[in-house]
Amino acid sequence: MLNAEKGSAATLNGHGLRIGIVQARWNEGITNALADACRQELLATGVQPEGIDHVMVPGALEVPVALQAMAERGGYDALIALGCIIRGETYHFELVANESGAGVTRLSLDYRLPIANAIITTENLEQAIERQTEKGLDAARVAVEMATLLKTLK
Repeated sequence: MLNAEKGSAATLNGHGLRIGIVQARWNEGITNALADACRQELLATGVQPEGIDHVMVPGALEVPVALQAMAERGGYDALIALGCIIRGETYHFELVANESGAGVTRLSLDYRLPIANAIITTENLEQAIERQTEKGLDAARVAVEMATLLKTLK
């Protein structure tokens, strides 16, 4: 049975899960807000503080390599990618957005490990601020829901 509704902290059970978070420092004001919302939602679902590992990397392009190291270390039920890419005046925005997103997806498939991708891409800072809390909450919910689902499919 598929449930199309978004899970909320009240309906998700993260008890006993181990979650890894990789946060990009670039646009740190936004990524800190993403991380704070994400962590609070993980705790609200029942993930214990000691079940959350959180590392920082310079920017969105470095997120996949840290995720890969965590996946190779093992022991995680899900991982979360946090970052913020704001469009500038050059093609660099597309490169960073496309490559970081492709890297996250490839790792999730290669390791058969849920990775919630909350590397937000926006046209400007105002859009990033509007999305920072909700995307952090969503990332936590996706990680817990997918970790729980994959445990039932094994």
